[in-house]
Amino acid sequence: MHDAPHPSGASHVPTPTVGQILAAAARRLPGEEARAEAERLLAHALGVGPTWLYAHRDDVPRAEPLAEFDRLLERRLGGEPVAYLLGRRGFWRFDLEVTPATLIPRPETERLVELALERLPEGVSRRVADLGTGTGAIALAIAYERPLAHVVASDASAAALAVARANARALGLSRVEFREGDWFAPLAGERFDLIASNPPYIADGDRHLAQGDLRFEPASALASGADGLDDIRRIATGAPAHLREGGWLLVEHGWDQGAAVRDVFARADFDTVETVKDWERRDRVTLGRARS
Repeated sequence: MHDAPHPSGASHVPTPTVGQILAAAARRLPGEEARAEAERLLAHALGVGPTWLYAHRDDVPRAEPLAEFDRLLERRLGGEPVAYLLGRRGFWRFDLEVTPATLIPRPETERLVELALERLPEGVSRRVADLGTGTGAIALAIAYERPLAHVVASDASAAALAVARANARALGLSRVEFREGDWFAPLAGERFDLIASNPPYIADGDRHLAQGDLRFEPASALASGADGLDDIRRIATGAPAHLREGGWLLVEHGWDQGAAVRDVFARADFDTVETVKDWERRDRVTLGRARS
C-alpha cells in the first residue's frame, strides 16, 4: 500500500498516509465524535476493522478506496447519518443493518430492553410484542436474551419490516414473528405478557426535526402530534386489551415527557406506573402493569 517510486525529476505530491487522512478528516467534521466518525468511514472504505487503522497509520491507501472515503466524507459533511452511510449500527450485542426506511437504533433504547428483560424470567416461555419495530432492535435483543420467548414485532412500514427480517435471519433468531400493520392492528384477539415500544415522540414542528441526523430519518418514526404524545396515547389506550393479567407495557419517550406519559398511563388504568431514567440520568422509559 506504499507509494510506488516516481521517475527522476517528475513532480510528485506525496499521497497522505492513513494517519494524515484521519487527522485531516477529523478537522473537517463537526462535533465531539469527529475522529471516531472519520475512523469508521475510512475503515469501511478500506474494508478493514478499526484496529487495523492504528497498526497501519503510516500506510498509504490505494486510490480507489480513498476516493470512496472522500465520497463518504462529503456525504457526512452534508449531514447524512454515519449509520446510513455504513448501512450498519451497533445495538445491544449485535451489528444491525439500517436503511433510510428505519429509525437509527440508539443507546438509550437499550435501557428499555434491560427493563423488559427484568420482567421476563429466564427459562420461561413468555409472549412479547414490540410495536413499531423498525430495524427489529428491541425484538431481536429480547429474543436473543430470552430464547424461549415468542416475540411478535409489528411495523406499519413494509420497507422497515424487510430490514428487520434480514437482521433476524443474519442473527439466526427464528422465533421472532414479523407482522405488517399499524400498532395493534396485526395483534387482533391476542394477549401478551409484555408489550414494548419505542414510538414517535417528538412534537410536530419541533426545531430538532430539521437538525442533524433527524433530517434524514423517516418522519413517521419521529413525530407524533402537537405534543409528541399522540402515538403513546394510542398505545397506552389499546394495550390493556392485548395484555394478560399483570402484563407490562414499556414505552420509550423524551427526557421531558415523564410526567405527561405517567398521566397517560394512569388514564389508561395501568397500575405500578413509574418512569425510569437512562444512564445519563434523564427520564427515558415509562412502564405500567395491567390491572387484574
